[in-house]
Amino acid sequence: MNAPVNPQELELQTVEFKLDGKTIIAYDGETILKAAKRHGIDIPHLCFKDGYAPDGNCRACVVEINGERTLAPSCCRNATAGMEVKAQSERAVKSQKLVLEMLLSDMPDKGYKWIGDDESMQFGELSSWAKQMDVTVRPELKALRRAQPKADISHPAMAVNLDTCIQCNRCLRGCRDEQVNDVIGYAMRGNHSEIVFDLNDPMGESTCVGCGECVQACPTGALMPKGLIGSQKVDSKVDSVCPFCGVGCQITYNIKDNVIVSVDGRDGPANHNRLCVKGRFGMDYIHSPQRLTKPLIRKTGVPKDETASQDPNDWSSIFREATWEEALDVAASKLKGLNEKYGRKVLAGFGSAKGSNEEAYLFQKLVRTGFGNNNVDHCTRLCHASSVAALLEGVGSGAVSNQVNDVENSTMILLIGSNPTVNHPVAATWFKNAAKRGTKVVLADPRVTQMGKHAWRIMQFKPDTDVAMLNAMIYTIIEEGLCDQEFIKNRTSNFEALKENVKGYSPELMAPICGIPSETLREVAREFATTKSAMILWGMGISQHVHGTDNARCLIALSTIAGQIGKPGSGLHPLRGQNNVQGASDAGLIPMMFPNYQRVDNANAHDWFEKFWRTPLESKPGYTVVEIMEKILAADSDPDKIRGMYIMGENPAMSDPDLNHARHALASLEHLVVQDIFMTETALLADVVLPASAWPEKVGTVSNTDRMVQMGKRAIHPPGEAKPDLWILQELAKRMGLNWKYAGPDSGVAEVFDEMRQAMHAAIKGITWDRLERESSVTYPCLSPEDPGRPIVFNDAFPTADGKVKLVPADIIPANERPNDEYPFVLITGRQLEHWHTGSMTRRATILDTIEPMATVSLCGDDMVQLGVTTGDVVTVASRRGTIAIHVRRDDGTPRGAIFIPFAYYEAAANLMTNSALDPFGKIPEFKYCAVSVVKGGDAAVKLGYGTNDEISSDKVAAHT
Repeated sequence: MNAPVNPQELELQTVEFKLDGKTIIAYDGETILKAAKRHGIDIPHLCFKDGYAPDGNCRACVVEINGERTLAPSCCRNATAGMEVKAQSERAVKSQKLVLEMLLSDMPDKGYKWIGDDESMQFGELSSWAKQMDVTVRPELKALRRAQPKADISHPAMAVNLDTCIQCNRCLRGCRDEQVNDVIGYAMRGNHSEIVFDLNDPMGESTCVGCGECVQACPTGALMPKGLIGSQKVDSKVDSVCPFCGVGCQITYNIKDNVIVSVDGRDGPANHNRLCVKGRFGMDYIHSPQRLTKPLIRKTGVPKDETASQDPNDWSSIFREATWEEALDVAASKLKGLNEKYGRKVLAGFGSAKGSNEEAYLFQKLVRTGFGNNNVDHCTRLCHASSVAALLEGVGSGAVSNQVNDVENSTMILLIGSNPTVNHPVAATWFKNAAKRGTKVVLADPRVTQMGKHAWRIMQFKPDTDVAMLNAMIYTIIEEGLCDQEFIKNRTSNFEALKENVKGYSPELMAPICGIPSETLREVAREFATTKSAMILWGMGISQHVHGTDNARCLIALSTIAGQIGKPGSGLHPLRGQNNVQGASDAGLIPMMFPNYQRVDNANAHDWFEKFWRTPLESKPGYTVVEIMEKILAADSDPDKIRGMYIMGENPAMSDPDLNHARHALASLEHLVVQDIFMTETALLADVVLPASAWPEKVGTVSNTDRMVQMGKRAIHPPGEAKPDLWILQELAKRMGLNWKYAGPDSGVAEVFDEMRQAMHAAIKGITWDRLERESSVTYPCLSPEDPGRPIVFNDAFPTADGKVKLVPADIIPANERPNDEYPFVLITGRQLEHWHTGSMTRRATILDTIEPMATVSLCGDDMVQLGVTTGDVVTVASRRGTIAIHVRRDDGTPRGAIFIPFAYYEAAANLMTNSALDPFGKIPEFKYCAVSVVKGGDAAVKLGYGTNDEISSDKVAAHT
């Protein structure tokens, strides 16, 4: 992407030139058009778009330059000192008008996109410029109008009406240069030329990923969101942040009649206008008819169905409606009663990474001061807990060292255990942009994903062999004398122990273990150590193992011994999964840490928070997500047995490993309060269900994977009697006996933020509520109101006791269970592009669920042949813990002997099979590795009504789905 010119950052020189007789100052390398725009001078333009590479093909922006014979396109002609330019000369204006008239003459009778309030402007920017330039079309030109192309409405989200296409190529540049999806092309010649998708396929049948960059780029409505064809008048526009992954894209909601009708990308620091299919087309989940709108209480005598066979739409057979007063009283009184009867260790809370920082802060405060213990956790335990454990141990901070788009300064990117085109699509665009500029991208993963197309080298290692591969690279750097000795001497500790430990990990010895040739291991290690700047980014493929902390320790060591940390383009970045998993962790929504990662068993931190909250606090760390499930099923004699829970916005009945066990535990609770926006699988097991607000219905802050604290604003009001989460938290706290007084708008959100800022002063002291309202986004650490924030940290020292990185050796620890004759395949779980986390939101988003409506298991072609299955067939997948029936999808990037299943589908819940074995340090389950069997048809398929094993057919599958 060509980012907007920032002369202060780049220290650009200026030049003076004349434009229509006025002296204009331009920055060196700035185009005439951009300089004119900065000075408030309008020059018509259509193919130009801020942020895109200039193309100069429409010729609407031509200007006259003294001394030159031909008119020049101002969008791609740089200003030079002494240049004399005429944008409003008779010759220039005549040409500008002629271009606009010729383009208008080819338009149909009706347009699709309006700009502004005047609906007579039928062709967006083209009509707008025509009106501004007083251009009308002569009748003789209308007679030459081409035959109009047919509409293409094959895509669920977007309509293609090329009758209004002016072939400006903005969509092509958006698709190829910005998002780097390479779907849109330009075919044919002359008056037969046209925009095409792939090999002239219908858009819905092409490889389009639905990011919508093209519809945001299109100036005329030739490409449009289906829901906006016609008048685009809206009641209001509200700026906010995307509620899905951790990239933190800034967005604008377009609202009409209290409905979000569309979403636009904003020029935020994390996305620069870019969005993915979820962010652009996935917001209608909030308008789902399945939203919870009234408090519910379980009917007397109705048992809890831990098999999850109850229909969430048929909740009336399980719950009765209640007033807020009754529901809150029942919820709080029974939790409080359990505390009084059994002691202060028997309650626990799961907070949410999908809510705001303020909600996370108050939730953990409620558990610690109201429940009287530290049994509070959230989904970080299921994603990056081991990464955080290793980072806190090694570098003293659990946050990223560099922001994602700092890869523009990298000469090498090591992407390991992550599938960013699916999990972090906008972040993936920065990696693809870097690859196009020549940055060497290394993809290290058991699966060859879409990033493989952009990789310099692919290291497809065997599942569970991360430590073997990474230690081999560390060995190479040390053995070949490629270490940054100065960095090691001044900024590391325990290097000799690391050096001694890797002596047995030569590439030659590790190659047969990890499956990567020794030559490749050495080549990549050499490049990493000697390149100017290298960034390591990783996902849950690193963290979700019993050796996840060791995996991250190896990445820290690899980066450190090469000196690839603490400078532009070099560092460590665990890509965060949910929109606020970073902020929720920062705010203390974890059992062993107060806000800002201050240990609960640290006497100084403990005393400080006791005084700050004016409440006695437990000094023993609480239990984590999986440990809490175990403690629910503990013997009655266990004083730490969990008997009651409060779950806000989490869905452990889908997200936890070994779901049969987890659901049994949840059903065994004496009292369960669930606060959510839908009747999730977890809510079906509750005693009280409290209807909450979705992200677009509240005000608050979130912190993205880049350490950016960003402001989200309310776009619409919650449906029915649903209430803001912050209000619900305070009402429960009041009934638990806590004297909280947060006044002001939106349940005192600004006051809660200010209190949180005091508790996290070492990170966000300089980020005030007023500042966020002005700036929308501020990066921490930020220690004063004047501090711009630090996008890169560890430049001079690490926040450890001695200011140095502690290098921690790691050895090979095998997965908790291995494949055998009965269970010969390895199951890998994860997300997919259209669906997010447990699917409670995205599967209720109509467009997303239309694009990807069915659970699938991905296998490579060789394994499909061996099993005798083809795409669309149904197989039974089973582990030692659970069984599902699921449809087959071919994916030759999945290695032989492995399968991949997304965990968003309740009807084929991957976590029925996953292993709850824990990493001993991060206490994270081993989601990324368990042994399974795969059988065509099978018992599970028969139970779902597909017939006997011999009767499975595509027709039966289609009928069932």
